[in-house]
Amino acid sequence: MTAKTRDRPTRLLLIDDDPDDYVLTRGVVADIPGGDYTIDWERDFASGIEAICRGEHDVYLIDYRIGEKTGLDLWRTARERACPGPMILLTGQSEYEIDLAAQEAGAAEFLEKDRLEPKLLERAIRYSIRQHENERALERKVSERTAELKAANEELKDLARRKDEFLATLGHELRNPLAPMRNALEIMRLGDGSPEVVGRARGILDRQVRTMVRLIDDLLDVSRFFTGKFRLHVETHDLGDAVRDAVESVSPLFQQAGVALTADLPAEPVRVRGDRLRLAQVFTNVLANAAKYTPAGGGCTVAVAPAGDRACACVSDNGMGIPPDVLPNVFDLFTQVDRTLDRSRGGLGIGLALVRKLVDMHEGTVTAHSDGAGKGTRFDFQFPLADATPTHRRS
Repeated sequence: MTAKTRDRPTRLLLIDDDPDDYVLTRGVVADIPGGDYTIDWERDFASGIEAICRGEHDVYLIDYRIGEKTGLDLWRTARERACPGPMILLTGQSEYEIDLAAQEAGAAEFLEKDRLEPKLLERAIRYSIRQHENERALERKVSERTAELKAANEELKDLARRKDEFLATLGHELRNPLAPMRNALEIMRLGDGSPEVVGRARGILDRQVRTMVRLIDDLLDVSRFFTGKFRLHVETHDLGDAVRDAVESVSPLFQQAGVALTADLPAEPVRVRGDRLRLAQVFTNVLANAAKYTPAGGGCTVAVAPAGDRACACVSDNGMGIPPDVLPNVFDLFTQVDRTLDRSRGGLGIGLALVRKLVDMHEGTVTAHSDGAGKGTRFDFQFPLADATPTHRRS
């Protein structure tokens, strides 16, 4: 903002140890046509620095020689103390070395005192203010961009860390089913064909193969999402049916964990447009987490109900809960709720990422709520009712 467009006088500060120079400069300032300026005066190096750092002036007119030091020394000191502002260097005579040093120090202008006249000073003041404002705007942009890059770098570091944890966990998850499968085969080999032994071994093999299939299916789904190859088979169906499919799928997990699972489903259909298999996968993943993270003797409830033009569902448990620092990122890829869990319980950190992606593809929403560790978790879902969804995405 220039002197003519400010809503107050432009405040100038002269830092000069010569009283005659102050009188001269004050007279030139007073003669600026149409100007609205005030000028203050500091006569030594130390008081000049303090005045600059108070930041009460718009432009600083600094004599080249201030006692045993120079105006450039003053300006460098001000910069070191993070107190810079628009500076015009006043010199007794034009010398190339002084001009060059003034430029390097960041002076907006350098003027000869003997040739100082109102129009020239007005132009220098206007230019220095504008230059300073541009510099400050550039500094703000650089600072903002630096902060953005820092945040992006931290995000990449966090993603790399979580990816490394994911790969380590994946190795354990893939190996975990192999030991019981190998044991089951050995039991069958040593069982002499006993139907009871073979049946028990086959049950072990079936459960572990299902675990591996579910794990590999999740990995393939993540790959399809990132390569754009994921597709939905959309039809109108009862959301309760998808939940029933999920409950049937995870019931053995709850029985094994000693956790009660209750389904509260309405008698009347709650119709939505979507892929029943994929919606069942959504609830299977969330319910499987509830079985993992709820101690024996605990409970989990899944409920479905219509609300206006939305189909609502809720999965709540009284298990381990989600720490506040993890909750905002719980749907991010490779995020594990509790890294202190043994790997057989901790999971890969992709299940809830798949949940959010699938819900998004059904034009729905999912939110996670928890009051903290040990206080349970609730997942709330909303999907458009079939009659309220004339068009839908398929990929």
